[in-house]
Amino acid sequence: MIKSMTGYGRHNLILNGRDISVEIKSVNHRFFEFSSRIPRSYAYLEPKVKTFVQSLVSRGKVDVSATIYNIEDSDTQVQINESLAREYVEELRKLGKTLDLNDDLSLSSISRFSDIFNVKKAEEDEEQVWEDVKFVLNVAVENFIAMRAVEGQRLKNDILQRLERIAEIVKSIEEKAPITVVNYRERITNKMMEVLNDTSIDEQRILLEAALYSEKIAIDEETVRLNSHLKQFKTLLEEENPVGRKLDFLVQELNRETNTIGSKAQDIEITGYVVEIKSEIEKIREQIQNIE
Repeated sequence: MIKSMTGYGRHNLILNGRDISVEIKSVNHRFFEFSSRIPRSYAYLEPKVKTFVQSLVSRGKVDVSATIYNIEDSDTQVQINESLAREYVEELRKLGKTLDLNDDLSLSSISRFSDIFNVKKAEEDEEQVWEDVKFVLNVAVENFIAMRAVEGQRLKNDILQRLERIAEIVKSIEEKAPITVVNYRERITNKMMEVLNDTSIDEQRILLEAALYSEKIAIDEETVRLNSHLKQFKTLLEEENPVGRKLDFLVQELNRETNTIGSKAQDIEITGYVVEIKSEIEKIREQIQNIE
């Protein structure tokens, strides 16, 4: 199945007291490139997320964003440093006596000293956290791949239309090529008659000249290879595995054969066909830049 390298997927779910959201998106890239935004306290998940995504996505610049909120009270533990709080109180009362100030210390005034509090994250089962995140991630990736597949089908349909058009043009070139030799023979015959002013022309010499010309401009091999590449292109478009790199290579081969035909062509009509083929190839090249 042809898939685009552009896609987006998202999923949100509450599992085991955690509100988990995962978002994945990608754009074109020659290889697989991964980046992520995951809460610092869950940084250990990043290599697992990357490995999981890479097992399902072969190419593209992929970005994964995840948020994890604990919605149960067991998430954190608050501890008070009582000895430090006592020192604050004692020192403040000493200062009050020294400066002859009223002792108006209260619990609320002591609580302003943030360093007496120690907020500790509760121990978590990392494997369970990963299983929960992976479940949500998997759904997000499924949505992401589904979007890639829809876009990939659109690209495939467009490419198939262009391949058909190229095949039609190649057929026209094959029909036109023999006529160019006949036209050439007529031209040299007329030219020789004009120069010699005589109808007594060496027919064998003209046939030999035409044969040499025919061999020089022969494009049979190029058109055969073009048709073969077009057939192979269609076959690759039906494969299930990623074929972007293979298609890119085939586009180069299509272009190579077309350029050869263009360099051999001694006919204005064939030259026009070549220009049209190259235009279609360039449009196909632009499309496959977005195929995984």
